[in-house]
Amino acid sequence: MPEQAEGTAGAPTREVRDFLRRHREQIAQRWADEPLFRAVFTVSRDEAVEAAKAVVDALDQVADAARVEDPDAAGFTAVREQLARMGAARSRAGLSTAQVSSELAALRPPVENLLVAALPDQAPAEHVRDCVTALNVLMGTLRVVVMQTALSEGQALIDRQRLQLLEVATPVIKLWDGIVAVPLIGTLDSARSQVVMETLLESIVEQQARYAILDITGVPTVDSLVAQHLMKTVAAARLMGAECIVSGIRPAIAQTMVHLGLDLGTVVTRASLADALGYVLHQLGVGIVTPHANGAVAR
Repeated sequence: MPEQAEGTAGAPTREVRDFLRRHREQIAQRWADEPLFRAVFTVSRDEAVEAAKAVVDALDQVADAARVEDPDAAGFTAVREQLARMGAARSRAGLSTAQVSSELAALRPPVENLLVAALPDQAPAEHVRDCVTALNVLMGTLRVVVMQTALSEGQALIDRQRLQLLEVATPVIKLWDGIVAVPLIGTLDSARSQVVMETLLESIVEQQARYAILDITGVPTVDSLVAQHLMKTVAAARLMGAECIVSGIRPAIAQTMVHLGLDLGTVVTRASLADALGYVLHQLGVGIVTPHANGAVAR
């Protein structure tokens, strides 16, 4: 290790590093019985012990590099994924962030007790205090790493779930052979508009649809970007060989499109989903029969 790093680490940090190396097995055995490891690694205790050893090795590397206060120390790289899984597993079990943090804090006392017992009896009280302080800083940094990683994983999970909800909220319905429809309800933003386009185009291919109805009756308003997205969706459907009919345009949305100067001349629009379906059936040559009360029918 470079001389500068040795000087920065100081005797207490080096003492902690050597302690972690000598007592790796003992620390892992004690941690394996703590809730953070025991509740996550349930297949066997040996699995928990091996996971604990990996964390001890990471702390050893961080102490060796004299970066006990740095959450970005290279030593943590090898265990970040494991720590993320552990934090995520406890969160899925219903624990709050504070509770997970408490379980992490519970890892410190067993190690601290081992460290104090491992120091020479004649060691000065100040040296013992400095070594314990160095260990506490290192364990505190471990907590920061776990919480940072857990929060990142949590945000990634939220993003994935949000995308899944967008997909669920954008159903494509097969109305007839060769006819699909996307009834949209609620607020449209750029992200959801993109999902609408992707979902509709995939369904056109899967269903071999010749007509696609984009019904926005349930959409209260759209901004300029969303309006442009809708027009791009119509154009993309046309490129896929399907005619896209837009139905249910509200007055406010119509005004927005006009103010934006969007060219609707080539887009088929209808007042309602029923009107759009009637238009498409007529285009397919399907006759529509309307029954009357007296039993007669009108075509």
